[in-house]
Amino acid sequence: MLGAPTSKIEVTLASNEGFWLLLDTEKLFIRYSEFPWFKQATFEALKTVEKPSSNHLYWPLLDIDLSVDSIRNPSAFPLISKA
Repeated sequence: MLGAPTSKIEVTLASNEGFWLLLDTEKLFIRYSEFPWFKQATFEALKTVEKPSSNHLYWPLLDIDLSVDSIRNPSAFPLISKA
């Protein structure tokens, strides 16, 4: 069995605008206007997040993969879901 992950990921304070993601020592706000597929998700689904690699986050209950860079700088990734 592999060792336990050393990175800390925590989702806090979801609102009508988005939710906060604490990633190690960094605090990121994920806006529903930029990531609309999260808007209808339950808090349980939002907080169930994994970090398979240093720049990759995965929400298994939602089957959503995101680059951490796309959260830090969404304007550099202009394709947005029409969902």
